[in-house]
Amino acid sequence: MGTVETVPGVSGGTVALVVGVYETLITSAGHLLSGVRRAVVDVPRGRGTERAAAELRRVHWRVVVPLLIGMAAALVLMARLIEGFVEDQPIQSRALFFGLVLASVWVPFSLASRATRTPRSDDDIRADGRWSGRDYLVGAGAAAAAFLVVSIPPGNVDPSKPMIMFAAAIAVSALILPGLSGSFILLTFGLYEATLSALNDRDLGFLAFFAAGATIGLASFVKLLQWVLEHHRRVTLVVLTGVMVGCLRALWPWQDDDRALQAPDEHIAAAAGLAALGFAAVLAVLAVERRVTGRLP
Repeated sequence: MGTVETVPGVSGGTVALVVGVYETLITSAGHLLSGVRRAVVDVPRGRGTERAAAELRRVHWRVVVPLLIGMAAALVLMARLIEGFVEDQPIQSRALFFGLVLASVWVPFSLASRATRTPRSDDDIRADGRWSGRDYLVGAGAAAAAFLVVSIPPGNVDPSKPMIMFAAAIAVSALILPGLSGSFILLTFGLYEATLSALNDRDLGFLAFFAAGATIGLASFVKLLQWVLEHHRRVTLVVLTGVMVGCLRALWPWQDDDRALQAPDEHIAAAAGLAALGFAAVLAVLAVERRVTGRLP
């Protein structure tokens, strides 16, 4: 997840979905935020830490802690390598991740098929394993919206402290949405290269403001996503499927600096091979997951 978050157009949420930890992370983040909020409110008022501790016990620490360590290590160790690959081989890198994300669409699609619909009556509570016409309509709308978002040409804003925080808040919200890349949002703001350079150069001032903005964005968005997953799981997964499909537009290998799509004109064989490699890598992960758990994701 940490590695792909350095690549514009690829979301760490996609990786979380493929390896089966996405919903665990979202619910854990929600409980962690609730625990912190209750501690801040209750302790000064002399109410103790019982409510905060109850929320913190619901966090899946055995998943969250190793994952955060791995993400941090990958961001530090892989940022420079990925930066060079993306800049020097733009067609090949986009093709690789296009195949990866394309195969990953199967995960939320299949999860949505098995999720129960929000019941309209007592008889409407079962999942039939298929998408309904309404599901396809909602998914198509989400795909169209995501397609438009990732079609916005890159900007070039001044990296002032308020702008760094604002961009980080938006980017971290994209980070937890499969298909929508936080790095891509930074590229849209014109802060991708500045952020990557700050990470490589250990610019602690820049990174501090970025972390503050990311914290604000995470606290604002993750509780909403937790709630809709718990109360409207099927439609949420349908929307996530659509978002992933629409965001494939950002990974089309042939496009200019303003994100205008172009017909294939060079490196077709290499791009096709790398797309197939990315597709196969996801299928391999899903096959291993099926063997381990005895079911498809």
